[in-house]
Amino acid sequence: MKNKSILFLSNGHGEDSCNGEIIKALLSLDVNFKLVAVPIVGEGTIYKQLGVPILTPTRTLPSGGFLYMNPLVFLKDIASGLIGLLFQQINIIIKAAKQYDILMVTGDIVVAAIAYLTQRPYIIFLSAYSSYYEGKLNLGLILPYLLNSKRCLAVFTRDQFTAEDLQKQGIKNAQFVGTPMMDNLTSTKVDLNLDSESKMVALLPGSRLPEAKNNLKLLLKLADNIHQISSKKIEFRVAAVGSLMVELDEIASSLRWQHHNGILRSQTGLKVMCYSDKFGDILNAANLVLGMAGTANEQAVGLGKPVITIPGNGPAFTYRFAEAQLRLLGSSIQLIGTQPADDLILQKAAETAIKTLDNSEYLKSCLKNGEERMGKPGGSLKIAQFVRNPVS
Repeated sequence: MKNKSILFLSNGHGEDSCNGEIIKALLSLDVNFKLVAVPIVGEGTIYKQLGVPILTPTRTLPSGGFLYMNPLVFLKDIASGLIGLLFQQINIIIKAAKQYDILMVTGDIVVAAIAYLTQRPYIIFLSAYSSYYEGKLNLGLILPYLLNSKRCLAVFTRDQFTAEDLQKQGIKNAQFVGTPMMDNLTSTKVDLNLDSESKMVALLPGSRLPEAKNNLKLLLKLADNIHQISSKKIEFRVAAVGSLMVELDEIASSLRWQHHNGILRSQTGLKVMCYSDKFGDILNAANLVLGMAGTANEQAVGLGKPVITIPGNGPAFTYRFAEAQLRLLGSSIQLIGTQPADDLILQKAAETAIKTLDNSEYLKSCLKNGEERMGKPGGSLKIAQFVRNPVS
């Protein structure tokens, strides 16, 4: 009996991460799978880390996949070769797909359409859609056809509310089993050098440079404001990607702070420690999150953490994105300001942070809301089990 072969498609960093968790779960069930992947957006770093071959050329585009947030960036993507790259990818996928038993796709209508065009069976984790945004999903004309195709063996949603909405709209194979993005957050019990008597606030600036660099500058200013007005001891930890750690000298210099070995110090005496490989540990230990991120903010909410967000200059984490995220994640998010954060917004956010840490009833409600919006861990394994033995 030949080993099962699976082609993974995804169109975004968060989508790559979700597929990565499904791949890890698959390999925990059986190492004898033939796996390949196509990241439609970005370089597919997560696939490379897992040793999964990438089938097509890849490229990081100016939008980072956030075309719907700023259509003008679409022009930059076109200038960077978006159209040619996409057609090249689709052509390779369609030709190669006949060699694979099944496609596992994570994302939106783009990857669903590509999967349909291959004429092969496919499973989709519809990560880009939630009925929480508007109360009911507007599926349009094409997406229902793709999801109701006989070759679409299952539609996994990112929350139960969306699964129920899709079923009411005639997508009978829609189901919620948990979201894979909640499956890589186990604490390793690493020492974050925290004082047991203090509260810890996590800073999540996002993963795409140069935006993450600009976001971190804003979050550090916010942390310094909190430090100056708080009567209690609060410590700050940054969960950064490796490429952002390289920028800490320049970030410190621009703020007139000091930097040494991942530790930033402000002129007011605040110390902020930055880590590139402790994301799960930092999130689990945090009492509060200051977030300007997509998937990372969702993961924080899923762990029951209160999240304060401030708009940035984008292209990703703008007010428009943050407001949509507020609708997606509910009461666990407090969005301060409607424009890129200035001194007034930062001061208001700092005051909100202090009040939040003292609001025990609200903190309890975040635990309940987090599970409702993001589900419990274990979704990767359940999806992987279906991929291994689909029920058509």
